Amino acid sequence: MSESENFAGILEVFDNPSPARNYTIEHHCPEFTSVCPKTGQPDYGTVVFTYVPDQRCVELKSLKMYLQRFRNEGIFYEAVTNRIMDDFLAVVKPRQAKIETRWTPRGGLCSNITVEYPERD
Repeated sequence: MSESENFAGILEVFDNPSPARNYTIEHHCPEFTSVCPKTGQPDYGTVVFTYVPDQRCVELKSLKMYLQRFRNEGIFYEAVTNRIMDDFLAVVKPRQAKIETRWTPRGGLCSNITVEYPERD
């Protein structure tokens, strides 16, 4: 994926209706698709967003449109998971967040990638 492409610009937010309370939001996106940069074959997975909002919550239609931008991108599992976290943090600015990608089997192997904010020691 080109660093010049600003996928994060697609993400929209709305005001957190309860900013004084710590509560957890979890979104499951079971139809995520990107492309293996080595083989050009499609990769299929689930992206799970778990976060404690601060002042903003992510708007779901924009999240769906954001994730669809990766459909034709040649990008490794690790890179896409970290990129999604970077974009999510930049726009939503949550108190805490975890992004997990769960990939369908390929060659008899399944992969799960997890990124957390703030980072654990």
